[in-house]
Amino acid sequence: MSLLALLLVNLGARDSVAVPPAEELGRLEAWVRYDAGWYYSIARDGYFYIPGQQSSVAFFPTYPVLMSLGGPVMGYYLTGVIVTLAAGLASVLLLTRWSADRVPRGVALSAVWLVLLYPYALFLYGAVYSDALFLACALSAFLLLERGHPWLAGLVGVLATAGRPIGVALALGLALRALELAYERGLDTGPRGASRRDAFRVALRHLRLSDAGVLLAGLGLVGYMIYQWSAFGTPVAFVLAQSSPGWDQGTGPEAWFKFGFFYVLVHGTPWEIARLLLPALLCLGALLMLPRVLRRFGWGYAAFTAVIVLIPVIGTKDFMGSGRYLLVAFPLFVVLAEILDSRPRVVRVVVPATSAVILGLFTALYGYGAQVS
Repeated sequence: MSLLALLLVNLGARDSVAVPPAEELGRLEAWVRYDAGWYYSIARDGYFYIPGQQSSVAFFPTYPVLMSLGGPVMGYYLTGVIVTLAAGLASVLLLTRWSADRVPRGVALSAVWLVLLYPYALFLYGAVYSDALFLACALSAFLLLERGHPWLAGLVGVLATAGRPIGVALALGLALRALELAYERGLDTGPRGASRRDAFRVALRHLRLSDAGVLLAGLGLVGYMIYQWSAFGTPVAFVLAQSSPGWDQGTGPEAWFKFGFFYVLVHGTPWEIARLLLPALLCLGALLMLPRVLRRFGWGYAAFTAVIVLIPVIGTKDFMGSGRYLLVAFPLFVVLAEILDSRPRVVRVVVPATSAVILGLFTALYGYGAQVS
């Protein structure tokens, strides 16, 4: 899949549009677009923050720190491509394991294919973005917790919460899942038909000291905020930077009521409309599937998924980037695989095939330099 993605991204590739340029990568240069330049800047020169202007502090540190480790030897962009490829492969293997523990093998494999063919899965195949790394960390943390290693889960969670703003979803999800596991340990002594209040009490009584390890996950975000406070005088510089002109991804009525989205629907070109309409529809579908995620996998995974969905729904003015955000909400893909499993064969074929066609188109457009996110 990675080789096919490389071929597709180069079908649309043109002269280097990376800032700074990345011609030394050869064919791999097509994976270096848009935010890759910011990660390069952080890995090589560190952070800066200028109030009211786009600043590198908007990008969390885990991914560019890894780029900085190999950058002086291999080159910063090449290191980023390698990190993405490694994290993408790890994500596929981890998702296969997580799904196989909960659903039949056929459904688990379908879920993996749905991720691989997702329209925005190009960010798993080499694009210099942090999504693949976050997904690998989130899956690792949950699997470690499920296997009785909450301290290790919390430590891996630090990488996630220091890697992307949606890391708060993982911190919340791990904490709630730890409570659920404690309740499951107490089922023999607690009422099986207990009310929510009784269930919470049973969970609290059966918590172990080691379960507190999941709380470490929040330290990634806390540490980054402390750094910003020390370096730039405000712990929320990343939020302020994201709200700067050009990005405009802040809070307020413009974001809540999607003024930018509806303006594009009325005045935009067909490409501009399609680019925003698809992630908007994907967000709607994700919201509709949240109750099923809760029923199938519990509060921990439901909270993790809900926060990932709601952050772009509430925090963007036009749904731009939402499709890429949903890539890491892995419980949604397993639920979708279950839904498709009960549908006629033609549906089970048409849905992933259509997704694959869109993925191929988006990958080629990404190489050309079109904004696909």
